[in-house]
Parts: sequence; structure tokens; C-alpha cells
Amino acid sequence: MHPRTTKTLSKLEKANWFASVGVNDATTAIMVSSWSEAIEYCSSVEWENLAIEAANHYRARLVQRSMERFSQWNDIVDQLKPTTESLVRRKIESVVREHSLPKVFEDTVQWDILHVCMEAEYADIYPPGYYASQAYWYVNGHFPCGWDGEFPEGRIVIY
Repeated sequence: MHPRTTKTLSKLEKANWFASVGVNDATTAIMVSSWSEAIEYCSSVEWENLAIEAANHYRARLVQRSMERFSQWNDIVDQLKPTTESLVRRKIESVVREHSLPKVFEDTVQWDILHVCMEAEYADIYPPGYYASQAYWYVNGHFPCGWDGEFPEGRIVIY
């Protein structure tokens, strides 16, 4: 694991995820007002497609810049996944229990955090972008759950 990924994980570990859900403290985002609304957004096909498109776009840039490094992608995912999965489970446990959140919530967070770390791993080849911006919201206590508008135009939807 690259030191910048370790630093990213440390910052995520120290943050109080979901502490600001429902607090309208973001001028650049659209704020939803409930977990049910957030789950509706994060379980939409549009949000899932955007997440996949962002990951594919990042991987395509890596292939262009260093096929050799990109060829290590799956090995790095395999190395990081136990760490990211454990972190996410710890961070979401109480909010899932308290609000009876569905599996799609955990799946969404797992995907985001793994890809935050993958962007950190490859930051020397291509700069972090979409998933680093997702990490910003987690670190600041929100749940990024959707997009309003045609990406990249529009705004992030958070809870």
C-alpha cells in the first residue's frame, strides 16, 4: 500500500462519517432531508451508472499513461479490499442499525471508499478526481448519494 493511501485511510478513519447528515451546511450541493430520500438516490440506476462511468474513466486514463502500472489494478484491489471493507463496516455499523439501512447503502459506501483508495494508489499516474471528491463529503459528515443534472454539469446530492 502506497503511503498516500495509508494517509487517505487514516484521514477517513479519523473522520466522523454521517455526523452532518441533515445539516444544510453545503452551498455547492443539493441536500436531501432523510435517509429514505438518500437511499432512493443512491439506489438509482443513474447514480450506479455514474459511479461505474467515473471508475472506468479513471482506469482509461491509467491505461493511456501506464499500461504497466494499470496491469497491477486487480492485485491492488485485492490487497486493499480487506482494509476498506473493514473500515466501512466499522464506520457504518451504528447508522445502519439505528436507521435500518438496506444493503445498497453499504454497497455504495464500499464502492466509494475502495475507489478513493485506488485513486490514491495511482495519483502519481493520474490525479485523483471523482472519488476524492466523494471522500470530501464522507470526511465532512455527509453521505454523497446522487447527482442532479447531466454530469459533469449539475451538482452532487448529499445527505
